[in-house]
Amino acid sequence: MSWWWAGAIGAAKKKFEEDDAPTSYQSVALVLGVTGIVGNSLAEILPLSDTPGGPWKVYGVGRRPRPNWNADHPIEYIQCDISDSEDARNKLSQLTDVTHVFYTGTKHYVGPFELIGKIPAHDPPFSEDLPRLDVPNFYYTQEHILFEEVAAKEGLTWSVHRPHYIFGFSPYSLMNIIGTLCVYAAICKEEGVPLKFPGRKAAWDCYFTASDADLIAEHQIWSSVDPYAKNEAFNIINGDVFKWKHFWKVLAEQFGIEEYGFEGEGPSLSEMMKNKGPVWEKIVRENQLQPTKLEEVGVWWFADFAFGGEDVLPLMNKSKEHGFLGFRNSKNSFIYWIDKMKGFGVGCGFGIGWGFGGVPLNFLGLGAGGGCGVGLGLGWGFGTVYGSQYRSSRVTFKGEEFDRKGENDGGKFRDLSKGTKEVRTSQ
Repeated sequence: MSWWWAGAIGAAKKKFEEDDAPTSYQSVALVLGVTGIVGNSLAEILPLSDTPGGPWKVYGVGRRPRPNWNADHPIEYIQCDISDSEDARNKLSQLTDVTHVFYTGTKHYVGPFELIGKIPAHDPPFSEDLPRLDVPNFYYTQEHILFEEVAAKEGLTWSVHRPHYIFGFSPYSLMNIIGTLCVYAAICKEEGVPLKFPGRKAAWDCYFTASDADLIAEHQIWSSVDPYAKNEAFNIINGDVFKWKHFWKVLAEQFGIEEYGFEGEGPSLSEMMKNKGPVWEKIVRENQLQPTKLEEVGVWWFADFAFGGEDVLPLMNKSKEHGFLGFRNSKNSFIYWIDKMKGFGVGCGFGIGWGFGGVPLNFLGLGAGGGCGVGLGLGWGFGTVYGSQYRSSRVTFKGEEFDRKGENDGGKFRDLSKGTKEVRTSQ
């Protein structure tokens, strides 16, 4: 059975065994944002003994101390605040054996959140050859830096991976749609009220698509080992479509809620969840969950964005034409990631951290955090460590602003790794 097919149907892969740890490595990965929604999947998949391009040695970079839900992955965890230039230089410049870099970013096709609906956007379905929008977009700046550095360094290649709404697991992902829905469902269950769909009729009825976090990781790994995939941008989605009117039943069943559905367009999820902090505190206390505040785990604005109208669909033709045939059953993916959250003691869902607008990567010449997946497209990478005036911009959604970061002085630093050959990026 092929490696890609095994992942698609959930077949068991040959797991990493400590006694079988390789004495040498063919590839060495640096995963920035290793506790993010895609980074966590990379940390789990790359070290497996049957992963293409392996054996892989993996460095994983995270701003916080290593969390318990990430601790089983056989990687070398580096706690590093990459918004701190000195910390980043001291800890990462020593990694001279890196051959591949993985990082994440967003929004190629529709522009920044604060401009969505205010500017002309591309007509879906989205293909990778669509030009950039004529608006300021920090992610275009990131790509520009990437392409400049690749051109200046012989043998360095890149790929860009553009997912849609990401189904995955990470308590440190600000745009974790599944985590947010789990928290909402848990509150409905606790209060004994119906699980109402908190969006518009158009979102309830239309076709949606998603990107499984493990599939995104496999897509990046594929591009790392297949010469035909080098120096290209690719969409990456599960390959099927679904409707929330069907998945809402699945969500309700996962939480034992009998009444659910669309009852007309009413208040937003942000409005519905106001003053629900004490309810969440009770759920956490009675179920012995990891202590969290509701505002930390319920990313209501993102769910309101997702359910605010019809979805826009990307195409997967280019990936298929270049040889990637991986896919996921979105319903199975939806259930899998809900179960994984429960299995890690985060019970009803747990979902905030550094996603879009989070930790700025100013020492790399960029600034938005990674590991999120609204599916609006960019993704980038880098070849050399770069200083920049840019840091993560404030996200504005329906008049509310999130996570402003400041500016940082420029200044070019030394290469991250003389041996780096590949840059693999996704949003």
